[in-house]
Amino acid sequence: MSSALFRGHDGRLVAGIAIVGLFATMAVAPGLFTSLDPAGLNLEGRLMPPSPAHWLGTDATGNDVFTRIVYGARTTLGTVIAVLAIASLVGIAIGSASGYVGGWLDSLLMRTTDVFLAFPPLILALATNAVLGRGLRQTVIAVAVLWWPAYARLVRGQILAMRRQEFVESARVIGASRIRIIRHMLPNVIDPIIVRASIDAGFVALTAASLSFLGLGAQPPTPEWGRMVAEGQTFLLDQWWVAAFPGVALFILVVGFNLIGEALGDRLTQPWRGSGAAVAGLATENT
Repeated sequence: MSSALFRGHDGRLVAGIAIVGLFATMAVAPGLFTSLDPAGLNLEGRLMPPSPAHWLGTDATGNDVFTRIVYGARTTLGTVIAVLAIASLVGIAIGSASGYVGGWLDSLLMRTTDVFLAFPPLILALATNAVLGRGLRQTVIAVAVLWWPAYARLVRGQILAMRRQEFVESARVIGASRIRIIRHMLPNVIDPIIVRASIDAGFVALTAASLSFLGLGAQPPTPEWGRMVAEGQTFLLDQWWVAAFPGVALFILVVGFNLIGEALGDRLTQPWRGSGAAVAGLATENT
């Protein structure tokens, strides 16, 4: 069903994919954009303004800002992918169990989810990051803690709506186990998860950059846009390019993710297609 989300022409979707695709290319093949070392040291060339030699200038250690932005795309996109993967997997597991089993398990899991949702997001991320320590891996975990409750509630709602559908009732009649039934229900929640993840991606990038700006994320010499902005704030009035261009890169990436999310959100349809195939699959497994 998810392939239907990408059919047809939509200017927002095309623009969003082009923007994110550009940064993804930077992340995968930075050598196509620059041949300079993002973590070198050139004190003689520090804080140089934009020029043909250094398109976006250099920072306080003489590193080329454009080069660090290119390599920083890998850090930012890697963080976004890791956070959304962890959050969605945890959310799917908790939401499907809660929605299908119900009863005391549903109450326990949803009250636990409410506890996480009750905390202000950035405060919870800061607290988690402070407990785990500084570093990129710790930031991924801290930000994932913020996002899994939303996916748990999304999946739970979808499972609750499907629980009385004919293909689920038929699966119960033929004696399929709960695990098998849930497994065949999950493909029907892929579309909402894709849309939610595409919208969340920009906010995840902003949150991770905020933690790095505060010194809790990626540590030097790893290029990361939030930390680059933090390092450049000291020179903001005179050498504005050090902080401005990483901020602009983050802004453009977030816009790209938002364009994709809005376009996919408008295309999302609710009907559960392929129910007969799900019943046939369950029947085959049960025999």
